[in-house]
Amino acid sequence: MKQLRLGVLGGVFAVAGVLSWGAARLWDSLGTLPSVPLAAPIVLAVIAAVLAATALSLRNRLKAQRERRPGAKGVEPMMAARAVVFGQASALVAALVSGMYGGTGVFLLGQLDVPARRDQAIYAGFAVVAGIAVIAAAFWLERVCRLPEDGDEDDTAARAA
Repeated sequence: MKQLRLGVLGGVFAVAGVLSWGAARLWDSLGTLPSVPLAAPIVLAVIAAVLAATALSLRNRLKAQRERRPGAKGVEPMMAARAVVFGQASALVAALVSGMYGGTGVFLLGQLDVPARRDQAIYAGFAVVAGIAVIAAAFWLERVCRLPEDGDEDDTAARAA
């Protein structure tokens, strides 16, 4: 399984943002621009919270397992792999959705004098922030579930000693 790359997520965000900005300009010139739903940042924030809770739970279980605490529950490898896949998929979707709302929000910045457009710009901004939280939680989850590398320097030094 390959690790998440910040460059890929940034590229998805940028491409989605530019396309969304252009589509918002075109759509607004042809009629009314669809609104940014209030649920967008809420759903992204819930996904970020679920990812963070999963990472915290797995980290505590792995720590208890390493310390060989009595009654400590182990972490099944497939469960950890599923959690990482969920985190990676969530990060990719969050980059896409955040880029989309970011592009729409940039378009709406020129129309902040209209109260409805100002509210839409605020919702879009919160959606981008919540999307970044999803990406951060996915990176943390991936880091928690990472296996020790074979070529780790500390490991090599300990073996040599």
